[in-house]
Amino acid sequence: MARQGKLYLIPTVIAEGTHEAVIPSSVKRELINIQHFLAEDIRTARRYLSSLKIYSSIESLDFKLLNKNTAETELSDLFAPLMKGKNLGVLSESGCPGVADPGAIAVKYAHQNGINVVPLVGPSSILLSLMASGLNGQQFAFHGYLPIDAKEAMQSIRVLEQESRTKNQTQIFIETPYRNNQVAANLFKGLHPETLLCIAVDVSGSQESISMHPVKEWKLKPVKLPKLPAVFLFLA
Repeated sequence: MARQGKLYLIPTVIAEGTHEAVIPSSVKRELINIQHFLAEDIRTARRYLSSLKIYSSIESLDFKLLNKNTAETELSDLFAPLMKGKNLGVLSESGCPGVADPGAIAVKYAHQNGINVVPLVGPSSILLSLMASGLNGQQFAFHGYLPIDAKEAMQSIRVLEQESRTKNQTQIFIETPYRNNQVAANLFKGLHPETLLCIAVDVSGSQESISMHPVKEWKLKPVKLPKLPAVFLFLA
């Protein structure tokens, strides 16, 4: 019987064209031994692996889709290479698998079935933004996305701000790039003037911008955020 393979969690870039700066050589060395992949977006995964220039042919690699619509009942088939002694890699569309990412269901399945999980080092916009924010890095929480509805978003902002004040906790969330300015406007309106707010845009990219000010200072100047990935953090 073939020895069971390992599940590798493979970081990807969070800004185009940055792999040489943010992907360690150790990751590339591990990738050479992986031919089977679960990817949130197969086209993105192919393009990323091709950019690393470590495979003679991307066409020889095996890709299966693992996204938010993947059911747990599909995982046994997706893990078939592991049962044959082959290593399996999980690729997020951006950043680190399993962090704000559907790869978490594959990791859970691996643990439940005695499969070794190997996380590889790489960029996470959430942690990089927290590092650069100047806010509390001892107590923090990531909340994903705020509600789209303006009234519900405002209510969530106020609840999270009260939680931040009570626990001395940095609140972190992300947003779809085209909604950046709407989210910023909601934060300026809903947060207390003294609450510290950090907005990190295009982290590790060519247009990286990370700024932290009290809300009252943000409101003194016009803010127009580009349609690029952003992380929002605040501490009351």
